[in-house]
Amino acid sequence: MSITNAVTDNDNGTAAPATTARPGRLWVIDALRGVALIAMASYHFSWDLGFFGYIDPQMVGTGVFKMYARSIAGSFLFLAGLSLVLGHYPVIRVRSFAIRFARIAGAALVITIATWFAFPDAFIFFGILHAIAAASLIGLFFLRLPPVLTLIVAVAAFAAPLYLRSPVFEMPALWWVGLSQTLPRSNDYVPLLPWLAPFLAGIAIARIALRFGWFDKLRSDGSARWKTILATAGRHSLLIYLVHQPLLFGCVALFAQILPPETPLHASCVSACAADNSKAFCTAFCDCTVKQLADKNLLGPLNAGQIDVATDARIFTIQTQCTMEAQAKE
Repeated sequence: MSITNAVTDNDNGTAAPATTARPGRLWVIDALRGVALIAMASYHFSWDLGFFGYIDPQMVGTGVFKMYARSIAGSFLFLAGLSLVLGHYPVIRVRSFAIRFARIAGAALVITIATWFAFPDAFIFFGILHAIAAASLIGLFFLRLPPVLTLIVAVAAFAAPLYLRSPVFEMPALWWVGLSQTLPRSNDYVPLLPWLAPFLAGIAIARIALRFGWFDKLRSDGSARWKTILATAGRHSLLIYLVHQPLLFGCVALFAQILPPETPLHASCVSACAADNSKAFCTAFCDCTVKQLADKNLLGPLNAGQIDVATDARIFTIQTQCTMEAQAKE
């Protein structure tokens, strides 16, 4: 998600002077970002399966899945904070930072616009890319502060939603802060608080690592094939983030056209229908209904609770058509 240049310190633990060649990237940092990308893709694939009804859509937002998603987001923000130090301490490279920030902020805007059209009731107005962009600006002020102070602020940022929620933050213009008393509806909500915490933690840990030369111990050979693959993915994480979910979503959507899932909706449809109709009619009617929902890309929103079956005209049209088809087959 972040495309920060993970430039390392020189041998004495300080940033290389502008007159010398800057050292190469730390493959370990890129590889860790590559692992986070794989984890992110696996979660998004699970979300897609739930959206189209192949698994319970509520499952990916609760329990272990919820903690899995949070750990992925936290890892990206931590690595972004760490990379900010590696690339811009002790001297901020303004042009490099501005280009990186523009790319991330621009990608975040693309995500917002795209999801506005795809999921108007749950579009992404402040997701992981928005959080990384905002945290990067704030992080500049912490680059030269004592790491202990940065860690204290990180703890405060983590705890802030537990103590500082207020009706003042209920207005949509302030949802990005993360202190509203109700949770805004969004398919990816990563507000500044508490998510600034892992970013600042990354800054603090990177400063401590530079002080004690820990990064020098990570300069081992990264030429093994699996290391190269992960590191390459990490270096192109923004592109992968932008491309992977549309591809996964499209593949699951296509599969749903070929083999619609046996959903709880189908079972409940047959059960409700059987009270007043024959088994043959109900089977045909419900088969038709589920297929029509999948064909019109309504199955996912229906499973996600985004459609009111009692008032939505599209549902009424499908029910009417499927009733006629089921009657013709009796």
